[in-house]
Parts: sequence; structure tokens; C-alpha cells
Amino acid sequence: MTTQLHAFWKSANSLPVIGGLLGKRIFSLVYSFKAPYFGTFAPRVVDMRPNHGEVVVPNRWRNRNHIGTVHAIAVCNGLEMAMGSLAEATVPDDKRWLPKGMEVSYLAKSTGDVTCIAETDQAQWDGDDRDLPVRVRGVLADGTVVVEGTIHLWVTPKKK
Repeated sequence: MTTQLHAFWKSANSLPVIGGLLGKRIFSLVYSFKAPYFGTFAPRVVDMRPNHGEVVVPNRWRNRNHIGTVHAIAVCNGLEMAMGSLAEATVPDDKRWLPKGMEVSYLAKSTGDVTCIAETDQAQWDGDDRDLPVRVRGVLADGTVVVEGTIHLWVTPKKK
């Protein structure tokens, strides 16, 4: 149940000299090359494991909107990146995934760095339902949820 991306995450974070913070930064950069648009908002992947992904969208000038808060679309991109890391760490070897839609609600102003969290339950991946909803939310350091929603995945058997 390990994809190439998930294997690289484990390697980057377990090397004696590079692991930890530097390993996460190197991984975040490499992940941005896998899906180039992710590089536009300077994300930091902080956790990637089965059924859980976390990415920080920093409160930087290039991620802000006209009122000075982190733009909702930058947060949605972070949610999609967190979902992708979760999916890569969770998808069974005989299946593949593809995002098919996102529904989000903007709940509060994003006045600081936003931690984007994606979560599923293992039973969702073990079943045969092709529609797999991933729970997502964006949270500020003080615990304020600024965005909440669902990203729907299309999970199908791999072609042989």
C-alpha cells in the first residue's frame, strides 16, 4: 500500500542528517514538481500517512487576497494537496484514485498560516464504493476552522 510518493516521504523523513524539518521541506519541494501548481503557494507538507494528510499554507504576500487574509483558493489548493498526500499513502495497490469534485464552506477569515487537514477511514478504502468522500478542513494555529468541506474521489481498480 505504498506509492512512490509515500515511499519518498518516509525516506526523506528518516535519513539521519536530512530527516525532520529539512526532510519535510525537501519532500514539499519534490511534491510541488509532481503537481506543479502546488508550488505556487509555497506549501509545507507536515504529515503524510494512511488516512491522514496535513499541509501548511503560509500567510505570505503571494497567498493573500485584497483584504490581507490568506486567499480561499490558496487554502483549497492546500486542502487538495493534503488530500493527495493522504490518497497516495492510503490507496490499495490494486486501485487508483482521481479527484472528481470539491465542496467547501468558508467559515472564518484566514488571518494566519492555515493547516490543511484531510482525513478518511480505512473502511472507505477497503470497500467497493467508487465514490470516496475525503473530509477536509483548514485550521488556524488557535484552532479556528476557516474552511471545511469534502473532496470526492473516484476510486477504481487499476487496469491490468
